[in-house]
This record gives sequence, C-alpha cells and structure tokens, in this order.
Amino acid sequence: MTDRAVHESFEHSWTAEILPGRPLILPRRQYVYPNAAEEVERGALEVMVRPRADSGHEPFLATFALGFRDPLAPTGVWAMPNPEWLCAVSGGYAYCVHVMEPERFVFLRYRPVLQVLTYAPENGAAPEGLILFVGHYSVLAWGRDGEAWESDRLSWEGVTELKIEAESTDAGTRNVLRGMGWDLIQDREIPFTVDLATGQRV
Repeated sequence: MTDRAVHESFEHSWTAEILPGRPLILPRRQYVYPNAAEEVERGALEVMVRPRADSGHEPFLATFALGFRDPLAPTGVWAMPNPEWLCAVSGGYAYCVHVMEPERFVFLRYRPVLQVLTYAPENGAAPEGLILFVGHYSVLAWGRDGEAWESDRLSWEGVTELKIEAESTDAGTRNVLRGMGWDLIQDREIPFTVDLATGQRV
C-alpha cells in the first residue's frame, strides 16, 4: 500500500504535498520526526505542509523517518478528525502532527501500522469521526480529541477483509468494523465485529 497519496476524508486547515525527494532549497521551517532519528533522510517521506493562509503560520518541510521498506507497509498523508492535525505514515511508521504547532506530535506505538482506514460520518452519525490504525493484532482509533480507543486482540497473525458498515440492532443503528482474524486455539480465521463508538467487540 505504497500509494504515497494525500487522503482528505476529513475537513482540514492545511494542504500537503508529498515531494519526490528532499528539495535543494530548504524552507525556513523544517521539522524531523521523530526528533532523535538517525540517518532519517534515507528513504524518508518528505512533505511540504502549508497551514491555511489566514492562520499566520508559515509553510514547513516535514521529514518523516522510514519504518519498513516492505511494499505492504503504507506510506502517505491522511487528514484527521481534528482539522489542525495531519497523519503521515512512512513505511508503516505513523506520526500525528499538529500543523499549527509542528513541534507537537505523537509517534504511534503500532510499528508497523499495516493499514489506515477512515470513518467520516454524515448527518451527525455517531461516533463523530475516526481514523483507524490497523496493526498485526489489534486496531487503534483516533478521534477529534486524540486516541479514542484500542481494540482487544483480534488476531494472532494479522487481520484481513476489513470493512466499515452500519448494523441494525434493537436499539437502533450502530457503525461497526468487521474483519477476519486468525484464532490460535481454533487454528483458523474467524470473523469479528467491533463497535466504532467504543472499540468493544459486539
């Protein structure tokens, strides 16, 4: 999943351009993620970020250290439920950055992130909006105010066939994440369903 695209599922207060390499002329503002990375430029994701024009903040170059060279590890930029944040994934290493204060960032503990999904509801559906980071065994969800929930172990060896859909219940409609996970005891893949509002299995 190395499409190196900018995904704009949520409203956001910035624009981003993924560069083919490090520019010869560097902007005045530059940030490297994570701060203590060694040889960060080797294979790094270089992104020119421009906060909205009326914010009073200058554009900056963001350099995101590469995680893995595996072609299955995602690389790209995602808008987040909070319009002032962006998420950059570089070879499965995921970084959430506050665009107005780029020194504020979170280096996600899932290393690697294997897939990124977005849930951007319409008409005020609950939850308000989530970006989902899929790891080998579980899923980590971020909402407008940061980390929203983490699922329990969904698999012993990777999750597959993920899809977000609405499900009817006696209490109404809820939005869920469905997928398949490998069960060590049963030695086979079994389906799972996670409530997007809580992160709990249903």
